[in-house]
Amino acid sequence: MTTGQLIFACLAGVIPLVYMLYRAGARKSQSGEARPHSQPAYYGWYTVIGMTLPAIGVALVASILHLTGLYSVPASMLITAVLALGAAGAWMALRAIHPALRARNYVESTIHWLLIAASLVSILTTLGIVLSVLFEAMQFFKMVGFWNFITGTEWEPDTAFLAGAGRGVEGVAEAKFGSLPIFAGTFMITAIAMLVAIPIGLFSAIYMSEYASRRLRGWLKPALEVLAGIPTVVYGFFAAITVSPLVVRAAESMGLHAEYTNALTPGLVMGVMIIPFISSLSDDVINAVPQAMRDGSLALGTTNAETIRYVVLPAALPGIVAASLLAISRAVGETMIVVMAAGLRPNLTWNPLEGMTTVTVRIVDALTGDQAFDSPLTLSAFGLGLVLLLLTLMLNLISISVIRRFREKYE
Repeated sequence: MTTGQLIFACLAGVIPLVYMLYRAGARKSQSGEARPHSQPAYYGWYTVIGMTLPAIGVALVASILHLTGLYSVPASMLITAVLALGAAGAWMALRAIHPALRARNYVESTIHWLLIAASLVSILTTLGIVLSVLFEAMQFFKMVGFWNFITGTEWEPDTAFLAGAGRGVEGVAEAKFGSLPIFAGTFMITAIAMLVAIPIGLFSAIYMSEYASRRLRGWLKPALEVLAGIPTVVYGFFAAITVSPLVVRAAESMGLHAEYTNALTPGLVMGVMIIPFISSLSDDVINAVPQAMRDGSLALGTTNAETIRYVVLPAALPGIVAASLLAISRAVGETMIVVMAAGLRPNLTWNPLEGMTTVTVRIVDALTGDQAFDSPLTLSAFGLGLVLLLLTLMLNLISISVIRRFREKYE
């Protein structure tokens, strides 16, 4: 029997064993004449916890040792230890059951700590992401100054691989890592997407929540949310094949020159893709505004439009800001549409009809090449990621302050 089959057999036997222990613990709590402190189910779960916690603990320790490279526990030894500790824990839990045992308090305390551990997973994961990006970015900034990186206007890293390969760089142009053109393209495309998504998404939410009938709303909301389920590569094909030629023809009809890989096309298509994020969340937030506020406004003689403008929207503004922030994060992280419709050229310009690129595209381009991992070109991905992380953090802090101010005013 292979190790995988052995582990599967052990896991298959756990479910009936857990059920048997649960029934045994619940039955034993009712065996005496004294009235038990807790319900029988709590004694059953007390027994199950007594068996599973030691087994899970030793499995976690073995996993940590293996991941850190300190020691790799053999599978047979690990399974034996898990079974032995589980059996010992079950035996001790059954022996400890008596009417005075506060099983309910123990079970609820265990659940409380399990929930804390689950919340710590997300916190530690975020901390791990930040530290992993930070350490690699520090290696990059030792090669390229931080100030030159964030203020440079030229991104030409093509010769960086020569130094990473140990080849001479005499007579070769110096690699330049000025990130301004990349962040300019990111902000340009994101701004265009928001100019499309926020008005259309917000107006759609207002119509569905304030004007549409319940039956019509039941059709419109799922139809809008279908847009969120379309793969981004399909949007990229649509942008490159359909929207980009239309943008070029429209620009030529007005006497302007537009490239087929331009910033306007991915911005427009990305805005359409993000509409469901804003419309769905804003619709839920607007519907959460108490009906009494609408009735009071209408009773004072205001029209429905004035009620929406002066009462409903200000009360729902914190949720709308949160929805817009989520949409901005989605736009900043988009890669495929930009690659297929805007190209890879870093270009510092105010003209959206020219080709541009974004941070995520350059990160993918830097990490998918054949350069060494410690080369400046590869490490530049971590520098870009760190700056983007800081900018996103600043955006979150600003949005939180706006949300708190309006909550204090309307709650």
